Amino acid sequence: MNNPNAPIRDARTLGIPKMLLLGIQHMFAMFGATILVPILVNSYFGGELTQALTVQVTLFCAGFGTLFFHVCAKMKVPAFLGSSFAFLGGFSTIAALDSGIYAGMAMNEKILYACGGIVVAGALYLVMALIIKLVGVKRVMRFLPPVVTGPIIICIGLSLAGSAVTNASTNWILALIALGTIIIFNIWGKGMFRIIPILMGVVIAYAAAVIMHLCGLTNPDGSAILNFAPIAETGWVGLPPFQICKFDLTAILVMAPIALATMMEHIGDMSAISATVGENYLADPGLHRTLIGDGVATSLAGLVGGPANTTYGENTGVLELSRVHDPRVIRIAAIFAILLSFIPKVSSVISTMPAAIIGGVSFMLYGMISAIGVRNVVENKVDLTKSRNLIIAAVIFVCGLGFSGGLTFTIGSVSITLTGLAVAAIAGILLNIILPGNDYEFGVNAEGDKNRGVSINPGKKEEK
Repeated sequence: MNNPNAPIRDARTLGIPKMLLLGIQHMFAMFGATILVPILVNSYFGGELTQALTVQVTLFCAGFGTLFFHVCAKMKVPAFLGSSFAFLGGFSTIAALDSGIYAGMAMNEKILYACGGIVVAGALYLVMALIIKLVGVKRVMRFLPPVVTGPIIICIGLSLAGSAVTNASTNWILALIALGTIIIFNIWGKGMFRIIPILMGVVIAYAAAVIMHLCGLTNPDGSAILNFAPIAETGWVGLPPFQICKFDLTAILVMAPIALATMMEHIGDMSAISATVGENYLADPGLHRTLIGDGVATSLAGLVGGPANTTYGENTGVLELSRVHDPRVIRIAAIFAILLSFIPKVSSVISTMPAAIIGGVSFMLYGMISAIGVRNVVENKVDLTKSRNLIIAAVIFVCGLGFSGGLTFTIGSVSITLTGLAVAAIAGILLNIILPGNDYEFGVNAEGDKNRGVSINPGKKEEK
């Protein structure tokens, strides 16, 4: 008898209509956070007066970057690339620059120099990919044992928890409707509805928002639940407003070092996706290939005036929840994102989605990511009775969650900010190298490595 909880590796068995629905679900999962980045960045550069980072360009870069990533990853890795929040500190720093060539410079031009820095940041991924290719992923993974990657994955989910609560608190009724719908369809849903709980949560919660809005209800703070004004102001068809970036050493020194942080997050995300799907993507297609895909996608986005890309934890949560692990579904979501970038009207409609619904959905997705990290620690039998392992995990948790605003330091006259996750990753890796008594060796415990998604031969069947 077939196991109803068994993951689906080939979504084509579900039929095209269901694959399209699954793609739409992944698009909704990334949409809220992806379009939030240009909104936040533009607030640094003068709000509506600045149009270098737009939702249309952002969606195009996310979709195109995802497709390019899949090509580099041999079409094997079910990852979606959305807008990176790690570079927000860099954007804010450049917006505040008022010396040298930036003295009196218009904000519309400043942001293009920031995008130029993103291009260089993406290029640094290629350098790291070359190092991994030369020395081999096995040597690299010696520095990333389960006691390091597990807590980092946990932090990836927990660090986003504040965002989920903040969004949900704008209207707890809508947030609970979205969350409750997801839980109901995931546990008691039948057939297709069981594997699209996120999409059902969004649709039903949005329908509830429309009904509440028509009944004259408002959010607790008195604001309107829905605002349809932007829809009337946009057309149906239009090219994304691409703009070519500009380069300056100051902006490069601000933006490029952030790549060190995002590369560490990339490795953590690849470990999370590998563990979720049960494949060894760090060895096949290889960490160097995924880094190339992520890096080039980031550079291409910056080149045309878009935000940096990064692998999205939200979509990893969808993989775990839906149990559909076919990368084709992710590529369908990417194509939808590109199509939406050419339809301003539809983008405006989706942009009206209340933050509370995004918050309700995030409750589930962000929690799933942390749960995957817990599973990695448990399945690999990390011995936390050993002081060495306990210290590493403890420091990672405090750094990852404590540095909520990042760690800012100055080199010369340039201010550089590392995200909390980057600080946690760096601290964990350094402690693992320095502290004696390492009880993990990559490749020795094949079953343990397989459970965390980084085994050398994950496809090899164990003999009974």
